[in-house]
Amino acid sequence: MKVLKCKSCGAVIVPIKDCKCPCGFECCDEKMVEVIPNSVDANVEKHVPDYVIDEHNIEIKVNHVMEEDHYIEWVAMESNNKTFIRYFEPGEEADVVFEYLPGSTLYSYCNKHGLWKIVVE
Repeated sequence: MKVLKCKSCGAVIVPIKDCKCPCGFECCDEKMVEVIPNSVDANVEKHVPDYVIDEHNIEIKVNHVMEEDHYIEWVAMESNNKTFIRYFEPGEEADVVFEYLPGSTLYSYCNKHGLWKIVVE
């Protein structure tokens, strides 16, 4: 999963199909930058998704505050060319259940501390 962010306005996109040319995606008249998972100096335990596999499902939780100005915006699961995303609002729990797909990678996006990921074992 590739996540891009505008340095000016903070807009975040996940391209469905990225181009191979050097043009890149632009916002606010400048190129968007790639957000690298787990690269911000922040509390890992509060950002990396935790998960429990139960038969055919995977429950994904992020132990994070969900305040108006600091919260998990979304959680995603990617596997076998499939991506599932659940968006959250402040005040909600960052908790979702998806159908379990072996070999999945889980992502969470904090509005202040960026992108976090873990590979399901």
